[in-house]
Amino acid sequence: MKHEFTLWNYFKNMTTNRTGTLRIETPEGIVFSMQLAGPLTRFLAWCVDMACISAITGGLNTLLGVLGIISRDIAMAATALAYFVVTVGYGMAMEWFWHGQTVGKRLMHLRVADAQGLRLQFSQIAIRNLMRFVDSLPAFYMVGGVACLLSAKAQRLGDLAGNTIVVWIPRISQPDLKQLLKDSPNSFTAYPQLCARLRQRVLPREANLALQALLRRDELADDARVKLFKEMADYFRTIVAFPQEADDSISDEQYVRNVADILFSAKLHI
Repeated sequence: MKHEFTLWNYFKNMTTNRTGTLRIETPEGIVFSMQLAGPLTRFLAWCVDMACISAITGGLNTLLGVLGIISRDIAMAATALAYFVVTVGYGMAMEWFWHGQTVGKRLMHLRVADAQGLRLQFSQIAIRNLMRFVDSLPAFYMVGGVACLLSAKAQRLGDLAGNTIVVWIPRISQPDLKQLLKDSPNSFTAYPQLCARLRQRVLPREANLALQALLRRDELADDARVKLFKEMADYFRTIVAFPQEADDSISDEQYVRNVADILFSAKLHI
């Protein structure tokens, strides 16, 4: 079982400003900002998802129509059950396997996230999707839309029950990794098998967190930067232990830089 960065367990100060941005600050001095999605964008994503659901249920209705030969009542009951399963199961399955996204949310660059910035749990996804029937009352998500407008975090009732939010993911240009990692001799590359094991075991969001820490290092106070990179280096050491001669002679920040170089080196040549 993967250990989480202690950083993720330190979220304590969380505010929402009038621009719809949720700010989460950690004791290390790192501030994470998430742009909250508004009702209109979420409604457009829902329209796309409803088109997908309609296409799926339409295909199922055609198949289940064969049951009408046996019994019309059975066919109607099967159709109603199929609609319920698809309507609820579509959101649950897509948001779980696509990490908080459905087809509509992906097109609108939205994602479901935990309200405290922690790992999204399946129970949260299940709760928010089961509550859709309440949010959709009386029609066109009127209850959910009003709840979003009144909520400080733009949450519908399902989000409030599941402690989730929907955030907008802006298109961010790819950082110049060659510039970031230049002039940094990497002693770890002498151990290709350990490098391969590191790439296999580190989660994408953990790699991105390390990269963001390197990109924003100059924004941190000296003591906060030292503490943050020590925590990250200690975490990566629990995943793969490089030989002592490759580890002892470098700082914690250089250790994280070496790890980032290994994790993103394949992307440098794409």
